[in-house]
Amino acid sequence: MAYLLCIETSGPICSVALYSDKHTLVGFLQDGNNFQHAAVLTTLFDQLLKESQLTPRDVSAVALSAGPGSYTGLRIGTSVAKGLCYALDIPMIAIDTLSILAYGLTVEHRIGTENVICPVIDARRMEVYSATFMGDLTLVDSAKPKIIDENSYKKELEEGLVHFIGSGAKKIAETIKHDNLRYFGDDVLSAKYMGPLAYERLESHAFEDIAYFEPFYLKAFHTTAKI
Repeated sequence: MAYLLCIETSGPICSVALYSDKHTLVGFLQDGNNFQHAAVLTTLFDQLLKESQLTPRDVSAVALSAGPGSYTGLRIGTSVAKGLCYALDIPMIAIDTLSILAYGLTVEHRIGTENVICPVIDARRMEVYSATFMGDLTLVDSAKPKIIDENSYKKELEEGLVHFIGSGAKKIAETIKHDNLRYFGDDVLSAKYMGPLAYERLESHAFEDIAYFEPFYLKAFHTTAKI
């Protein structure tokens, strides 16, 4: 049986999940403390295997959230995923964070296929990382940084319901006033919603180069130089 380990560290909550096939969630764990990924990720993995009565050798592939998201969280998730894949000689699969949000929304809420889903990750000030999907998860507009004002998404909102999901959704709802706008939080940003997306890549052998893979930050990471 091909057990797939999913790791989600792009947001504030660290989570791991095990799938035995595209739709069978074997186990799931998360840590409720914000941004404690470095302290808890490997412990969660070990505990998940123990509770599932499996060993690391039972894992056939590792899927990780590839960003955009927290720079530090993505680095930690990537480091752990690479270490496991090297040690176990198994493939690594990358799932973009915005797709995880979009899929999680369709699982938890009834979304018409004709409606629009806009997963949005807060990028501070009035900027978000955003992508656009139809309700059947067909990608309409790929991930990019976007400045939010009262006219953002005007065309989409005039044409029908637009569902915003993620840490940037509240900012959008406070800025844009329209009857067709619906918004949700980021509680679906979780490893338990990665399995079906990851299995599609596993079945098509869409693997990452473990040596050269880097998370998808969208914008360069900057630090303030000490004077």
